[in-house]
Amino acid sequence: MRNSRWQPAPLILASIALHLLAVIAVIAEPGRWRWALGAVFADHGLLMLLGLWPRSHWLGPNWTRLPAAASAGNELALTIDDGPDPVVTPQVLDLLDRYAVRVSFFCVGEMAARYPDLCREIVRRGHAVENHSQHHRHYFALMGYSGLMRELQAAQDTLTAITGQRPLFFRAPAGLRNPFLDPVLARLALQLASWSARGFDTRIGDAARVKNSLLRGLRPGAILLLHDGNAARTPEGIPVILEVLPAVLAAARAADLRFVTLRQALS
Repeated sequence: MRNSRWQPAPLILASIALHLLAVIAVIAEPGRWRWALGAVFADHGLLMLLGLWPRSHWLGPNWTRLPAAASAGNELALTIDDGPDPVVTPQVLDLLDRYAVRVSFFCVGEMAARYPDLCREIVRRGHAVENHSQHHRHYFALMGYSGLMRELQAAQDTLTAITGQRPLFFRAPAGLRNPFLDPVLARLALQLASWSARGFDTRIGDAARVKNSLLRGLRPGAILLLHDGNAARTPEGIPVILEVLPAVLAAARAADLRFVTLRQALS
């Protein structure tokens, strides 16, 4: 579990120092305000670009792979986002049972509140429910500290009340974030998790393309991403995850890889 004391990443410390130096420079020599302002704008631009890179570690700790011990044990993780979905999630659960696989579901708080029995069923079958925000807002990465805190705390409260299991991990909507997120995560003792392989299965309806993207990333320590909520459909109208999941699970079994939840990888 992450320590609740925030420790700013080196880049954030450098950014804070740059802002202080800019203020000092303008006070000392007011005529240099354009240079100081330009430096600050450049810094903000860099931070914004890094927030658009889901697998970046520059803004704070971020699981893009499992810890070394899990990798050494031939373990990998499957994570499933945006649910629970009343049509897709039950079928995903049945497929996972068939292969005796346990995974991490990053659930949206308002969806969990809409389908609480389904959310409880996820946990009853041995899977983990983690925090994917309360509303999955498309402007999540533009929110400030207070807005992010409300969004994550609301999801923590919702998911904990429904399942009795407090989320330990958080994944940002679309993986996008800003520098205010890391102190919020530290305050709530949440660990940010992204992924090492994904198939863009909310946008791509070609199951073969999605499957091949995931199979290329199938290795010890990998964190795979699929979606039960907002899943794209094949030309036949089948949610892509249902077409892809059996092949991914079978390939992992053939390669002697064992799926674990993210919280299992903590131990």
